[in-house]
Amino acid sequence: MGKRFSPIDSESDCFVDQQYTKAYLRHLFVADELLAMQIASVHNLAFYLWLVKEARCQIIAGTFATWKEVMVKRVSTRL
Repeated sequence: MGKRFSPIDSESDCFVDQQYTKAYLRHLFVADELLAMQIASVHNLAFYLWLVKEARCQIIAGTFATWKEVMVKRVSTRL
C-alpha cells in the first residue's frame, strides 16, 4: 500500500486517524460528503489537544523554548 492508503496520522492515537485512510478522506472531500469535514474536525481537535497537553508538559519541565523551536519546524514541514 502506498502513502495514500496509510492512516491519516499514524503517530496519533485518535480513532479517526487510525480508522480512516488519506485516500478515503480525499474521496469524501471530492464527493462533497459531510463526513469528510467531521473526520477532519475530529483530527484537528485531537492534534490541538495533544499540542497543548505537550506544551504544558514542556513548560513544567522547563524545556518549552527548545521544544517550541523543534515543533514549529516539524509542523511547518508537515503541512
